[in-house]
Amino acid sequence: MPFIRVSYLEQQYDIHQLEGICRAIMSALIQHFHVPEDDLFQVFHAHKAGELFYSKDYLNIERSDGLIYIQVTLKSGRSTEQKKSFYARLAEELSMTLNIRKEDIFIVLVDTEFEDWSFGNGVAQMLQPPVREV
Repeated sequence: MPFIRVSYLEQQYDIHQLEGICRAIMSALIQHFHVPEDDLFQVFHAHKAGELFYSKDYLNIERSDGLIYIQVTLKSGRSTEQKKSFYARLAEELSMTLNIRKEDIFIVLVDTEFEDWSFGNGVAQMLQPPVREV
């Protein structure tokens, strides 16, 4: 049930690269957080110059205008080790397949609970008992 937002400076990535970023995020989510393959909800935001601000060297990491912010909102409960391996795998995949500098991959996880989600129809589906087939 993760919801992903990816923000970047416009003109930095084309549609094929964005599709690759989408696939890499899903692959890492499936591998490290056991997310179902059809649980795909990602939104990409291109920002004009002057709409995206960042430190060029916070924590001694040299960032460029190729910086992408990846915010993953998901159900709480993942271990620290799962999160660390997710970060490493996603950065490695984006670096290897799309040639995105690891220094330019900023990831933040936002933990939520089941009551914080509605997937449509104004219903908190995750709070409802599972439907049993007869």
